[in-house]
Amino acid sequence: MNTEMYAIADVAGDQVVLETGKKVAVPKLDIEAGKKFMVDSVLYLRTGDTVKIGNPTVKDIQIETVVVEQKRLPKVIVFKKKRRKGYKVKKGHRQPYTLLEVKGIQTTKKAKSKTKTAIKTAEPEAAEKE
Repeated sequence: MNTEMYAIADVAGDQVVLETGKKVAVPKLDIEAGKKFMVDSVLYLRTGDTVKIGNPTVKDIQIETVVVEQKRLPKVIVFKKKRRKGYKVKKGHRQPYTLLEVKGIQTTKKAKSKTKTAIKTAEPEAAEKE
C-alpha cells in the first residue's frame, strides 16, 4: 500500500484492499464492462493518520469503481482415480471473475436534524414558568 488513503471493503463476499487507481479482481458481478459500481460495505478506512473501523461497516462512505472486464481464471484440472477398479474421472473448471478499477472514495454526509436540540431547550423554559 503505497498511498496514504486506502480502504478494506466487502465486495461479493470477498474482503479486498481498495486504493485509488488500483485494479482488483473480485468474484463475478452481473454488471457489463464500462459500467460504474458503488461499493457500500466499507469495513476499514485509512486517510493519512486517521483510521475509521466499522461496526460492522463504516457509515457514509462509498467507493466508486468501474468494471474493466469480465474474465475467467486459468483452468484447474481435477483428476480422480481408484486403483485396480478402472475408475478415472478428469474434469476442468475455470472460475469467472470481474476486474474492477477504483476511481475514488466518496463521503455521503447526511444533514443532521435539529429537532432534538429544540425539544431539549424548550423543556427547561416550560419548567421555569410553573
